[in-house]
Amino acid sequence: MKREPFGKTADGTAVELFTFDNAHGTECSVMSYGGTIVSLRTRGRGGALGDIVLGCDTLAGYFAQQAYLGALIGRCANRITGGRFVLDGKTYTLARNQGQDHLHGGRRGFDKVVWQAELFETGITLRHSSPDGDEGYPGALQVAVRYALSEADELMVQYEATSTAPTPVNLTQHSYFNLAGSGAVLDHELQLDADYFTPVGANLIPTGVVAPVADTPFDFRSPHRIGERIAATDQQLQFAGGYDHNFVIRRTDSGLAPAAHVREPASGRTLDVFTTEPGVQLYTGNFLDGSIIGKGDQRYGHRAGLCLETQHYPDSPNRPEFPSIILRPDRQYRSRTVFKFGVAS
Repeated sequence: MKREPFGKTADGTAVELFTFDNAHGTECSVMSYGGTIVSLRTRGRGGALGDIVLGCDTLAGYFAQQAYLGALIGRCANRITGGRFVLDGKTYTLARNQGQDHLHGGRRGFDKVVWQAELFETGITLRHSSPDGDEGYPGALQVAVRYALSEADELMVQYEATSTAPTPVNLTQHSYFNLAGSGAVLDHELQLDADYFTPVGANLIPTGVVAPVADTPFDFRSPHRIGERIAATDQQLQFAGGYDHNFVIRRTDSGLAPAAHVREPASGRTLDVFTTEPGVQLYTGNFLDGSIIGKGDQRYGHRAGLCLETQHYPDSPNRPEFPSIILRPDRQYRSRTVFKFGVAS
């Protein structure tokens, strides 16, 4: 485990960078600001190590971007329509940080706070206390997120939370993956274990319908190139400028289930995602436009990375037909996602 300074926030709070690896050379770096995965180095064909996530070389670079590069997201991942919801008969108004809607926890979500770090042999546990009323949410929330790297080249992310009052909770990890290490992700091959997805309106918030993927550009039940159908004449793709949709993971129980498989042909690198969550948001970097200066002075252009955000469905507090994300004081929130890295033969 390597621990080093990574700058200070505007109020002078110190930010640290933690780097841990395994015997194969797979290496992960996480900073305490936002619980952010700054780099993730895995082997490709021939044994070459490469960094497979988008990020910045300096803390200032993260302050300058609004794309949630590599960050932990909370209290609620994704969008909540109108920035409001009703819980137990009371209306709560949240911070509106995307037009009239609430996105990824608000103006100062969990991606913009400094987490407290506890180190262990194979990783790090990050803790954050979110006060009652934070960004409009009820209840004081205690959150712990554990990153651990195994000798099987698995990055395991374990989420836990408790609250003093009923509140929505939907945590996720927002890394942008590029298994080639540079360029666009259009040639990445993707398979999703999902027979259904949740279509969105023009504001990218689900309509409440759960629709079959069959005979649509959203059918990734067998592998397809990301770029194969991304420009198809389809209203859903036009709304989002590509893929920015929640897929309903096929599962038989509440344990870890396969969600996604990604293969990058040139490097041979693969990524498998397993989760206890009911959904995964596929986002193909539609809003990346070259304005973010990343590592090594790269400019992250259109479709420079793809996100696989394991989650409950967007706007769940306003959709009783969706699986509930309400955490009550007598319960504990627990969620687990595993990112497994490999090389295709």
